[in-house]
Amino acid sequence: MNKIIASIVLAVILVFGINKIADIIFYVEKPEKSAYQVANVKTTTTETASAGSSSGSGEIMALLASASVADGKKVFKKCAACHSIAKDGGHKIGPALWGVLGRKAGSISDYKYSKAMVAYGKTWSFKEMNEFLTKPKDLIKATKMTFVGLKKETDRAAVILYMNNNTDNPLPAQ
Repeated sequence: MNKIIASIVLAVILVFGINKIADIIFYVEKPEKSAYQVANVKTTTTETASAGSSSGSGEIMALLASASVADGKKVFKKCAACHSIAKDGGHKIGPALWGVLGRKAGSISDYKYSKAMVAYGKTWSFKEMNEFLTKPKDLIKATKMTFVGLKKETDRAAVILYMNNNTDNPLPAQ
């Protein structure tokens, strides 16, 4: 038994000892300046998140005009893990999103929404959906939805256009 314990202790000492000796032998000082320099980079402040939530529906409507349903279908794959968009797709972790635009938030009777979503109670318009998809927890603080949001305005517009096409009554994009 003593030999086993002694061999384990020796192995631990050797591993840590070799590591320390290697650090001493192969010591490398951190360079003062980064070795990889990126040329012609302009630093900008990110005002898109705050501008997207405070701006009117005009900005999202302009983005919808330039968005495509095919791009929205690609971006929606991020949503498809929790939501179905098929007409009779049923609920997954999240509610089915068929016909979501123009519908009151938290209004599907056979899905258990968070209290915050039911209390929100607004109708999903292009503007509301854009604000929600920017960062869901910013618009509805206690939502169960853990999705971090879509940072790119073009992605949000494409997904909103895709969701608007997956309904019996699409909202007019005016």
